[in-house]
Amino acid sequence: MAKKKEEQVLPLHLEEDMEPSSSITYANEVIAIIAGLAASEVEGVAGMCSVNNGLKSKNKNATRGVKVEVGSEEVSVDIFLNVEYGTPIQRAAHDVQEGVRKGIESMTGLHVVRVDVHVQGVSFEKENNALQAGAGKAGLEAGEKVKERPEEPAAAETDPAEPPVTESDEAKEPAEEAKAE
Repeated sequence: MAKKKEEQVLPLHLEEDMEPSSSITYANEVIAIIAGLAASEVEGVAGMCSVNNGLKSKNKNATRGVKVEVGSEEVSVDIFLNVEYGTPIQRAAHDVQEGVRKGIESMTGLHVVRVDVHVQGVSFEKENNALQAGAGKAGLEAGEKVKERPEEPAAAETDPAEPPVTESDEAKEPAEEAKAE
């Protein structure tokens, strides 16, 4: 005789079974990518600094300079960055805090408890590029030779009603003048 298998009893109300156990979790890397991209979009941020945040991923550039702590409903973020020379640091840091907070909260629904910005340095890259561009102009003013395109002969000013004069026409003119005399 075959033993009868125990029948599984399905719940009558599926909703009751799913609500208490349902949850959404985010990997630290996901939050770090969102924070890193939001911070790098802020005007005046030259780039992110390396920080040992323990994230090993394919998205090294997106998570570079970002350290996150993710709880069940809250997030804390540390951002390590360089600021462009000439940018007011307090304004850039505040803009980073707001951008990161808005990015994380809008994409995940998690509450951002704090965003700490650590300015690690000042980048002179734009300043150096501007100086190099200025040095090129200053060198021209100092008398450096510039390769110029050969000038094309200026078009003769003609009356639009008259046909253009060609070489063969010019050869005929002296002969016609001689016949008229």
